[in-house]
Amino acid sequence: MNTIGIIGCGTMGSGIAQVAATFGHEVRVYDQLPEALQRAEENLKKTFAKLTERGKFSPEEAEEIRKRIRFVTSLEALQPCYCIIEAIVEDLEVKTEVFKKLEAICSPQTILASNTSSLSIASLAGACQHPQRVLGIHFFNPAAIMLLVEIVPAVQTAEWALKQARDLIESWKKTVVIAKDTPGFIVNRVARPFYGEALRIYEEGMADFATIDAAMKSLGGFRMGPFELMDFIGNDVNYAVTESVFTAFYYDPRYRPSFTQKRHVEAGYWGRKSGRGYYDYGQEQSPQPAQDPVLLQSIFERILVLLINEAADALFLGIASKEDLDKAMMRGVNYPKGLLQWADEWGIENCVHKMDALYEEYREDRYRCSPLLRRMKASGEKFYN
Repeated sequence: MNTIGIIGCGTMGSGIAQVAATFGHEVRVYDQLPEALQRAEENLKKTFAKLTERGKFSPEEAEEIRKRIRFVTSLEALQPCYCIIEAIVEDLEVKTEVFKKLEAICSPQTILASNTSSLSIASLAGACQHPQRVLGIHFFNPAAIMLLVEIVPAVQTAEWALKQARDLIESWKKTVVIAKDTPGFIVNRVARPFYGEALRIYEEGMADFATIDAAMKSLGGFRMGPFELMDFIGNDVNYAVTESVFTAFYYDPRYRPSFTQKRHVEAGYWGRKSGRGYYDYGQEQSPQPAQDPVLLQSIFERILVLLINEAADALFLGIASKEDLDKAMMRGVNYPKGLLQWADEWGIENCVHKMDALYEEYREDRYRCSPLLRRMKASGEKFYN
């Protein structure tokens, strides 16, 4: 019951293995590529060496943790595992094949979890003979540092599997939120306007990248602006998630991708990792934002109200509880406060007014106000008392 299986030894798989081993579990890491296993083992040695230098662990503790991680070359080696977390390519067919193979190896009580950020858990479970033990356990990168984990039960997931998964992840000192099995779960759904509306503002010629970033940092208290964050994540990765969510939501205009981002991806301007994204990281001087306070305020309010609207709609549709929605955005993407808490502070009536003003200007479904905000305005309610 103490053994954890990890499939895939990339950044996420290795990070999850590190967390599990740190909390006393024997961990077996499988990858079909022997060279990937070797590389992951070497990288983990370097990681623990750095953690030892920083005083996080003594050399003896680091060695003890590292010894608990075994790199294995066959799926059969995962047979005794209590829980297996898959962290491989975001391809439903590939993941489904892996889960089918695991079913022939593992006990029906073994929890099978996917670290997917957006794929349907119900589809994965539906391909299994014992779908009741399948769920999503979505870590954020880097898994060893980020506190948030989204647990996503499918419609087939049994209560016992959900409880055991939650107890396990909480024992690793992670902040757990429960999300409905819908595209993007909580964070990747609610955060879309942070990127999408920033890109829209740029495309309208309202402001440049640096000014939009400055507005969100100086007025909103966000650690990074939208364009800095997309460059940090990788434009290729961020665009792929946006496209996936847009398609999965039957082309809802709220999630429509941007041609600006698409062209950056096509040009190889992926951000920090390629040396150039929305910013050129080879330049010594950063572009300076405009100093117009009215413009900065307008940018900040437009992006924030769309974020609030998205969070309110997620609550309206039962994606998660209000507490989990706010917790997810603070712990998963480091927002300075919960969006529903922010709505209370701003005033629900003010949020509805701002959304309606945008809709009146653009007449696009992208700017439709959440029915929940409208109802709350009418009744004078707040999200929190």
